[in-house]
Amino acid sequence: MGIFRRPRETSAAVPASISEFWEWWAQARQEIESSLNGPDAGEPQPGEGLPAALVEELSARVHKIHPELQWEIGGGEDEPPVLTVTGAGDPELRGLAERWVRAAPRATVAGNWRFHPARQADPEMLEHKLVLGDHEFDLDYVKLGMRADAGLARVHIAAYHPDFLFVSDEQRLQVAAHVLDWSMGEDDVARWIGDVTIATEAPMDALPPSMLPAVVEQIAEPFAEPTWLTGESRTPRGHPARLGARFPLHRQDYPLCDLHVAITLPYAHSNPDRLPVEPSAGALRKFEKKLAGLGDRAVLAVRETGDGLRVLHLYADPDSGVVAELDQLAAGWSEGKAKVSSTSDPAWRAMAPFKPS
Repeated sequence: MGIFRRPRETSAAVPASISEFWEWWAQARQEIESSLNGPDAGEPQPGEGLPAALVEELSARVHKIHPELQWEIGGGEDEPPVLTVTGAGDPELRGLAERWVRAAPRATVAGNWRFHPARQADPEMLEHKLVLGDHEFDLDYVKLGMRADAGLARVHIAAYHPDFLFVSDEQRLQVAAHVLDWSMGEDDVARWIGDVTIATEAPMDALPPSMLPAVVEQIAEPFAEPTWLTGESRTPRGHPARLGARFPLHRQDYPLCDLHVAITLPYAHSNPDRLPVEPSAGALRKFEKKLAGLGDRAVLAVRETGDGLRVLHLYADPDSGVVAELDQLAAGWSEGKAKVSSTSDPAWRAMAPFKPS
């Protein structure tokens, strides 16, 4: 049973590079709009519609926030322009992209632009051709083998295109990633899509990408309300331990919760196996009910119980003031000295041992 004792980190303040980006945007927006729409826009870059100088400047501003962030500009003739800055499915970057979008200026500065921290579903793109390097993929020929895994609440994908026989593995994976993002949106891909493999022959019962949302809806419907998975293990001293994990729990639903917090509560009343009995069991339940009132500022992910201790693992928004509230709650625990420790964990790596497999 892991007891986390790590240095306290109470703030993940918005990086100065995000504020600098929006200050620059306020100055550059009109030039960007003119470059996208004006008759003297110059030679646009493929996919962005901007001249090279603006592409380089925008890239530099985004990469100053984090070098692995990606950006793209979208929108059509009848739609407002869209700027997306994304970590491309990397959970470690999801919170940073969220902070970027939440720092966006008001409409008086942003104009009619829309901003997104993750790629949005865009089924119309599936009707076009995708150019990667020197190869053009007709997306009408994409087929997806879909295998629903109810136990993991995931849909596993085998992506097929006849041209996969003639291109590199990197291009194959890029096609699959684009198709999934356009079908579902980046966040829902992260929530519900499991393993993605490449097929060089059409899978049996393969379907067009347009059917993927309906398949995902079926697998997601039973999990509209999270439940708790339970299990048993042993403490380092060899005593029984009980585990509980919230399921499903998606990083994308708590994008600002980058801080892993472990609250250790000793309990005074236990059975011979050193597991809690009344009145301690009731006191532990009451403590957890108080955590439910924290809203989306913190989420209880896992509980470990054994050897006279319960460890509650939460993920919290470090800039919301919730850590101070957790300290106060722990200070009010009456069955021993409670401990609160925290560490930055934007990728939620501490949850890996508790994921169902």
